[in-house]
Amino acid sequence: MFNKFRDQAFRIRAKKEFRILMQIGFPVIIGNLLQTSMSVVDTVMAGNLSPRDLAAVAVGGSLFMPIFILGAGVLMAVSPIVAQHFGSGKLHLIGKTTRQSMWVALLISIPSILVLTNLDFALTLMNVEPEIIPLTLGYLKGISWGVLPLYLYLTLRYFNEGISITKPAMYVSLIGLFFNIFWNYTLMYGKFGFPQMGAVGTGYASAIVMNVMFIALFAYTYFKKSYAPYEIFQNLRLPERKYISELFRIGVPIGISMCMEVTMFAVVTLLMGSLGTYAVAGHQIAINFASITFMIAFGLSAAITVRVGQVMGKSGAIDARFSGFIGVLLAAVFMFLTALVMFIFPGFVTGLYTDDPELRQIAIQLIYMAAIFQISDGLQVSGLGALRGLKDTKVPMYVNLVAYWIIGLPAGYILGIYLDMGPVGLWIGLIAGLTVAGILHNVRFNNLTKKMIKGTL
Repeated sequence: MFNKFRDQAFRIRAKKEFRILMQIGFPVIIGNLLQTSMSVVDTVMAGNLSPRDLAAVAVGGSLFMPIFILGAGVLMAVSPIVAQHFGSGKLHLIGKTTRQSMWVALLISIPSILVLTNLDFALTLMNVEPEIIPLTLGYLKGISWGVLPLYLYLTLRYFNEGISITKPAMYVSLIGLFFNIFWNYTLMYGKFGFPQMGAVGTGYASAIVMNVMFIALFAYTYFKKSYAPYEIFQNLRLPERKYISELFRIGVPIGISMCMEVTMFAVVTLLMGSLGTYAVAGHQIAINFASITFMIAFGLSAAITVRVGQVMGKSGAIDARFSGFIGVLLAAVFMFLTALVMFIFPGFVTGLYTDDPELRQIAIQLIYMAAIFQISDGLQVSGLGALRGLKDTKVPMYVNLVAYWIIGLPAGYILGIYLDMGPVGLWIGLIAGLTVAGILHNVRFNNLTKKMIKGTL
């Protein structure tokens, strides 16, 4: 009878936790998908203009993305810090952390802008066609005007996420998408009296969107009366070492971890180039669809970080452990469902991208491979989210280094290139890297919470 009552109590508690995680995570998922769609809009509209403009946007975007991811990762530290303060009721520290994170946004924007506006050498090293270089540099110069407001937007977004308010960022992303379409159309094609700027216009349009998104979320945060106790925009001070160092200590490993994962996929794409046009195209189809489904797990990861952080601050490691593993389970279930879709309907998925029979055959093989790593991908990103909720980011960074660059990439190269298994061999390397990361992140969370509960940490 006792066991039955315990099981029933567990089920009730688990359902409640599922509901809370979805309330936090669903708007984040939608917001991430909306932001991803902006990149799709840029690609489609540039492609309709000319192959040269499309190439410039693609190259410029590939150079902008690592810089953005590193900066976003650093600022992602705001979410777990605010969440723990929120859970423990230390509202005044939430305001201080958020204010200081704005200084961090300013500090990291300076080198980001300097790098983006001085990448001539990188384009030369990449052997980019000379006719594309001026357009790419113009694109990067244009988008650099949005870097600081983008980072400031992220500080406010992660503050809101830290206190479980995720819908505003979703609505702001929707506004951003509309502005993205309008200003792309205006600047790329030269409408409403503006000159036709092509790919360069895409960069400036993106910068305008970043400014609009920051202003919109700033206005929401500034005028929301219930935020008054946090005193975010009061008692403004110069950078304080205590808060800045904590943000960098937690955030820098997050940024590096995210960069290592993104660059692993980028290197695999470059290796695909040696296998022929169809291999690259098939890989692009599979990875594009997998990146869409990944937004589900990535959104849930943000929710897990917030939930674990809040519960850790409120009631300690026992409940944080429960929340973390329920979140991991939820992410695994969602990714299992997306894997089923890929296994059952691979032809339908590839048909969304191409009608070429030879290309579809290669893409279907890789869709099956993508289906295999869905659960691994869900486990690694959700386990990482749980660890961030505990403000544990340094060890996960080393785990990603081993999983992606010591296991995943070498395995993919050996199988795909050296042993001539082709695209499938490279994808086996991706699966290996993600699987190792998924296992080790969750083992780390399990061991860490056990030590916290025992009071040995």
